[in-house]
Amino acid sequence: MRYGVAIGRGDLYEPGTYTIRRKVRWPHWTPTRSMIEREPDLYAQYEDGMEPGPSNALGSRALYLYVGERDTYLRIHGTPYPRSIGSRASSGCVRMVMAHINRLFDRVEIGVTARLYPAENSLGSRT
Repeated sequence: MRYGVAIGRGDLYEPGTYTIRRKVRWPHWTPTRSMIEREPDLYAQYEDGMEPGPSNALGSRALYLYVGERDTYLRIHGTPYPRSIGSRASSGCVRMVMAHINRLFDRVEIGVTARLYPAENSLGSRT
């Protein structure tokens, strides 16, 4: 399966091999401390989190990426910003159109491997 995605901008994208250890429908979202420090005007207002819903930064579904037993805080998730798909727009996560993550979510089992490839190896990526 192939889907259009948005990936992390600049050096925030971390290609690698991960394990999906958690899946959540309508996830709660809280920016990481580094996100708040890097862009306080954008993220500080959500320091205590954002409730689930259509405007939530993680969208309708989230697949949580781990290395071993360690949560990387990277996610494959929906986005309320579908115009970002095809770009380097996120703070490290992989964004998908809501309809696509909804379909993928039901097909992915806990424990599967997710490989995030280097951006320069992708087809049609733009910065």
